[in-house]
Amino acid sequence: MDLFDLNNNEYDAKPLADKMRASNLDEFIGQEHIVAEGSLLRRAIKLDRLGSCIFWGPPGCGKTTLANIIASTTHGNFVKLNAVQSGVADVKKAVEDARNALKLYGKKTYLLLDECHRFNKTQSDSLLPAIEQGTIVFIGSTTENPYASMTPAIVSRCRLFEFKRLSDDDIAGALRNALTSRKGLYAYKAQVEEAAIRHIAHMSAGDLRTAYNALELAVLTTPPQADGTIAVTLADAEQSIQRKALSYNEDTYYDMLSAFCKSLRGSDSDAALYYAFRLIEGGCDPMIILRRLIAHSSEDVGMADPNALVVATSAMYAFEKMGAPEGLIPMSNAIIYVCEAEKSNSVIIAMDGAKRAAREVRDDNIPPYLMDNTFGDKETKAQSKKYLYPHEFGGWVKQQYLPDSLKDAVFYRPQGKGYEQTVLETRRRKGMPVSDPPKGAPHP
Repeated sequence: MDLFDLNNNEYDAKPLADKMRASNLDEFIGQEHIVAEGSLLRRAIKLDRLGSCIFWGPPGCGKTTLANIIASTTHGNFVKLNAVQSGVADVKKAVEDARNALKLYGKKTYLLLDECHRFNKTQSDSLLPAIEQGTIVFIGSTTENPYASMTPAIVSRCRLFEFKRLSDDDIAGALRNALTSRKGLYAYKAQVEEAAIRHIAHMSAGDLRTAYNALELAVLTTPPQADGTIAVTLADAEQSIQRKALSYNEDTYYDMLSAFCKSLRGSDSDAALYYAFRLIEGGCDPMIILRRLIAHSSEDVGMADPNALVVATSAMYAFEKMGAPEGLIPMSNAIIYVCEAEKSNSVIIAMDGAKRAAREVRDDNIPPYLMDNTFGDKETKAQSKKYLYPHEFGGWVKQQYLPDSLKDAVFYRPQGKGYEQTVLETRRRKGMPVSDPPKGAPHP
């Protein structure tokens, strides 16, 4: 066996997802909101002007692929580490090599850190000076919210790019391309039913890696026909991704999901349970139902019963840990709770009003006594003494918190339902402002 054969064997052993990985921006799939022609990120990559950044999003949506594209287009060095496997010593070596490359050859070093949310504070601190001094250009890749899972000092020095789940059309197009591409499955002469492609695309839930793995498994495990071609059916696709095709069409699926949501809002626990299990029996991932349940626990119940959100999120956690069928019991519990709870959409109204004011008014003139005056001048520190500490006044004292242009704005209007009745009574007892709830407020 010669070196060429060895390399071919190594290539054949690679999973389809690696073989089909995009090598340039034109091949990159999805994420148009950040890599569209003329976008900031695309311009920065083309001009080799990319600063430290963090790619944040669900698995299989292109974070590592885009980092590899950056590596292939930059004129600098590229180092890849995994936060799970790398320690402080690995980081220090990468930084030292980067410092030497910059000093001796004037070359930048891009450091890609996969699973960067797994870096602890000590590891992060070893990297921070190099980011600050420009010794390296840091590219973090994570599936977790960096604001909650990473050291704030690192996050504050990076530009965040949020990746979205890929659409079914994006994934279906990628699968068709993999069947005809010479670096993909071209040699197998596979003929895959369109229904099978659409099923894999839909059931992969926006994860292209999962979709590639399912397609490859379906092709490799289907015996060839007499003419040498491989015919992959919907039944093959169902087995390869371990989920049956929905027993209803796409339009009916969205209609049922809509009926489930409106049953929650309408307090009909019987209907909500029926639609939830009709969706699941048809092949819908229960996590989709649980995500909608959490949204509606705040959208339609909200402050009328804040415990609804606790019950819904607990149900999702229980399902993640237990799976089906046991995990469907707390899911049913949460559906019934959200349905039977008092309803109020005051949270949605408050959120929309605050978002609109933040976008349209944009008043950053914070009252001086609310500012962080730790390092202010004498006048600024004197203003801070005007702050009224509520606990010195029994827990509440009248004081302006909003900027002058918004001082009379009211975003949250308790509707007096369930727990909100307690909120109203508390506000009145303290002499706090109370605004009558809007009559017949339209639902978005």
